[in-house]
Amino acid sequence: MSYFVGKPTIDWTLKLSKQLAQAKHPVLKRFYEQPIPEGTSSMSEVEFLAVDFETTGLDPKKDDIITVGLVPFTLNRIYLNRARHWTVRPRKQLNDDSIVIHGITHNDIIDAPDLTEVVEEILDCIAGNILVVHYNRIEREFLDKALRSRFNEGIQFPVIDTMHIESNIQALWAGGFWNMLKGKKPQSVRLGKSRERYGLPPYTPHHALTDAIATAELLQAQIAYHYDAKQPIRDFWL
Repeated sequence: MSYFVGKPTIDWTLKLSKQLAQAKHPVLKRFYEQPIPEGTSSMSEVEFLAVDFETTGLDPKKDDIITVGLVPFTLNRIYLNRARHWTVRPRKQLNDDSIVIHGITHNDIIDAPDLTEVVEEILDCIAGNILVVHYNRIEREFLDKALRSRFNEGIQFPVIDTMHIESNIQALWAGGFWNMLKGKKPQSVRLGKSRERYGLPPYTPHHALTDAIATAELLQAQIAYHYDAKQPIRDFWL
């Protein structure tokens, strides 16, 4: 089974070159100067970067980033020796609900740096990569908002979203007249539930680095089960 999951009309190379021309902050200029893989590159040829943020809540207008995890990988290998993880001090106060979810307390962040102190290092790690996330609004909107509040400029970058891919897979699985008669409904596309369907092991959720690794493994499984690894990355990126 092979089909488009992203928006193949997006020319991210062109889009990022336009962002470079408009960028004013030197850190963002350097970010956009790094070339990304061509959209015609096959999935099997590309080294990806799985990324996950833990945040004080789900609203980027009111909440902030507290941890960042990333790990490079290909469809055949995950490079744990190159994984990175940062804890940062949010400008928004931690609330009890978020502490219950991710387990990060006030004591964990009291001596952590503001994102401003490490964002250059994070962006240098991200630059030139195709990011893989599970639910792209978190990583895109939170990073954009964080940079706007610090640099007065936002950021754009291509992502492959494993939740979006799984939603498409579930829509096909449950679609059609006969499936409707049978009462088939799309199953959960949460990270843990999606991994279960591929026989991937359960991990403790809501740790940025662990979730990044879990997302990398999920994309590997999705491509192996449902797609041709020779498909171009432009079929998948958003």
